[in-house]
Parts: sequence; structure tokens; C-alpha cells
Amino acid sequence: MADFGLAVDPLVLGAGVLVVLGVLTAALAERIRMPALLLFLGLGMLVGDDGLGLTSLDDPEVAQTAGVLALLVILFEGGLTTRASDLRRAAAPGFLMATLGVVLTAGTVAAGVLLLTDLEVTTALLLGAVVSSTDAAAVFTVVRRSPLPRRITSLLEVESGANDPMAVLLTVSVLEAWRLDPAPADLVVFGLTQLGGGAFAGLVVGGVAVQLLRRAPLGAATLYAIFALGAAGAAYGLAAWFGASGFLAVYVCGLLVGLYVPRHRRTIRAFHQALAGLAEIGLFLLLGLLVFPSELPGVTLPAIGITAVLVVLARPLAVHVCMGWYLLTRRWHPRELALVSWAGLRGAVPIVLATFPLTQAYPQGAFIFNTIFFVVLVSTALQGSSIGGFARLLGLREEVTVWAPIAEFLPVDDPDLDVIEVEVADDMPIADATIRQRPLPDGFRVVAIVREGRTLVPRGDTTMHPGDRIVITTATDPSNNDRIVSWATGQPA
Repeated sequence: MADFGLAVDPLVLGAGVLVVLGVLTAALAERIRMPALLLFLGLGMLVGDDGLGLTSLDDPEVAQTAGVLALLVILFEGGLTTRASDLRRAAAPGFLMATLGVVLTAGTVAAGVLLLTDLEVTTALLLGAVVSSTDAAAVFTVVRRSPLPRRITSLLEVESGANDPMAVLLTVSVLEAWRLDPAPADLVVFGLTQLGGGAFAGLVVGGVAVQLLRRAPLGAATLYAIFALGAAGAAYGLAAWFGASGFLAVYVCGLLVGLYVPRHRRTIRAFHQALAGLAEIGLFLLLGLLVFPSELPGVTLPAIGITAVLVVLARPLAVHVCMGWYLLTRRWHPRELALVSWAGLRGAVPIVLATFPLTQAYPQGAFIFNTIFFVVLVSTALQGSSIGGFARLLGLREEVTVWAPIAEFLPVDDPDLDVIEVEVADDMPIADATIRQRPLPDGFRVVAIVREGRTLVPRGDTTMHPGDRIVITTATDPSNNDRIVSWATGQPA
């Protein structure tokens, strides 16, 4: 009996140790101001075949499947935590950069590859397509912690959440052209189906999920978070079922749930933030395991050349073409576009897309994967670690504020009572006003104010200071969130 064991035991042990090391690596990255994803990749390479040899992964299909699943979790969490104000501010330029910008980047990189190397056209096009999109995992983790102006962060988040489908479309189109030689009309139909179908699937599944999450009594609070995760999977599956982009569908679904399910938003967001953190650690460790560091020196020169073309030419060109109207009308300043150009981070998405040529047995598949991996390493190390300094150099550095919704519904056992918490910000009309000066809507009552760790019992002449957390009670009603946000911001519901 002493020798009894399960075949999965070593796998569980290894996974647990790697997760613990990943978390410690993330903490170290925070202390030394280095992008955590760079250290995750390094840790994966360290424990892999060419390093300590503690574990092995040589199946690109396994890595591709796991990578796609991890990206879906990260994209869904990105949609959940996108503010409505950010979406309104950045939707038009963000989606323009997510479509036209990706095409311009891919074309410029491919042209640079043809000029700098003797690679054939298909390989150059694949390299351009694979590296054409910014990365949601990198942007959501690096940019949100960097001291950037809010509208620049909003633009980068919307772009990175929406541009993966176009990069997938370009990569798959080049591979299909190599395999089957389709007609141009077929590629156009494929592209429209990917984008339009993905958005439609996200809207349908997200809309249904919002209604059920708002109305269905699921019981335990954690079930609402699990339901939201199931909705993300359904959005991806529906989109994939009719040949559309599951990535875009998941992001759109997350946007709807994050915006229109206020009552359970705290639980849903906390659950998916933790899940996305785990997915990020696992994804970059996995991709680090897949690469063989001994093969990277052979692609050093072309990878450095591609990185230079991407950072110095392709990304700035795409940004200035897509944002040219905003520049001409002086809605955006040239310094802001320079910062947007520098903050076009590459990460997991290009590496996952680089597994596509491998799984399709493209002759230069291994070269493309190693080259893109090297490009991501250089881009992340160079850009990811210098965004804050570059923002300071341009005079655009701002203090980082952690995003939080204006009104949070607190869990209570009474189904007929809503307990809402509002954190007072400097720019709210209620800041430095008394409760009597800013009366609440009918049916709402302030029961407590939490200030610097102390709980105050408020009166009519109690002043609401920035940083206060105001606890409000009212009878349960679907319109409560809109009414209390309108009161706190002074804007119509």
C-alpha cells in the first residue's frame, strides 16, 4: 500500500510548484518594475528541456489549445473590467486601430522582412500577420499599472481587446492561401464573417447572460461568477460554430456583463481577475516551455530586424494613419500618439499565433515560431519596462488610479434589500458636500460612512469627503444602480 500512487500525482506536484513560482515571480516583477510576463517566459525556459530539464513540452497543438483557452479567460476579464466611459471615449479610434491598424502593421512588417532578408513572400506575410496585433494579456497587466493618461490607457485596452480577430484572420488567410489558393472573394467573406459574426455572437450570448444574471435567483454568489464564465464559453462556441471569431465574441460578452450586471459585479469581477491571473501565469510558463533557447541564437539577426521595423516604423505608421483625423482636428496631441506608438506591446497572442504554421506543417514553421518568440522577448523587455519613463519624458505621466465602479452592490441575505457602497472621488459633485445639500433619490438612505477605517453614523449636516465609502440601503429594484450613479455623478441616469 505504501507504493500506491496515481499517474497524475507528478503532474499535480509540478503544476503546483510552477504556479507558486509564478506568483513569486509576479511579486518580484512588481518590486523591480519589470513586466511579469517576461519573467514568466524566462521561468518556463529555465525549467524546460534546454534549461534544468524538469519538465517537457514539445507538442505545439497542446500549447495552442491551452493558449487559446487562457487568452479567452484574459479577454473576458478585460471586457468585464472595461469602464463604460472608457469605451465611449476610445471605441471609434480603438476599433479603427484594431482593424486597419493591424492590416497596416502586418503589411509594413512583411515589406520590411522582404527588404532585409531573402525569405520568401509567404513566410514574410506570415511573420507580418502573426506579429500584427497588440496583446491583451500584456496591455491589461502592464499598461494598467503604468502612469499613463486615462484616455491613452482606454485606447490601448480597447485596441488590444478587439484586434486579435484581425490578426487571426490575416494569419489563417495566409495559411489558407498557401494550402488551398482561395479566391480573393472567399477571403473577404471569411473576414467579414469573422468580425461581424464574432460581434453578433458576443452580443446575443452577452445579452441573454445579462438578463439571466439580473433576474434569475441562482443562490450562492459564486454561482453568478461561474455562470458568467459559462456564458463566455458559450459565446466562443457559438461564434466558432458558424466560423466567426470567438475571441471577439468573448470580449463583447464580457463588456456587456461588466456594464449591465451591477448587483453581482464585485463577485464576478473578483473571481475572473483571479482566474485571469492564473491563466496569465500558466500561459507564459507554457509558451516558455515550448521554446528551445538553444535555437534562438540562429534567429537573432532577423528577429532584431523585425523588432526594429515593428517598433520604429510599422507601429507608428499604423497609429498615425488611424489617428490622423484626431491629430488634424487637435483632439489628440503628437506626444500622445508617440506614447500610443511606443505602448503597442506584443505578448502571448503573437506567440500563440506562431504555433499555427507549426500545426499546419508549414516548412518554415519552426523558424517563424522562434523568430516571433525572440521579437516578443525584445519588445516586452524594451517597451514594457520603459513605458513609464517614456511617459515622463513626454510630459504625460499621471498617477495610476485603480479602476473601480462608482456603485458596488454588497451581498446580503435579504432578497428585498439592496445595500450599495459608493466611494467618493475628487471629481464627483457629492465630494465636500453635506448629505442635506446632495439629497439621495426617494427611497434611498445613508446608513454609514466609512472614513479612514472608522465608521460614522451620518446626519444631514455630515460632509462627504473624497475617499469616503458611503453605505446606502434601499428596496431592491433593477433601476437602483442607474439612480445612485446619477446621484453620485450629477449626470442623468
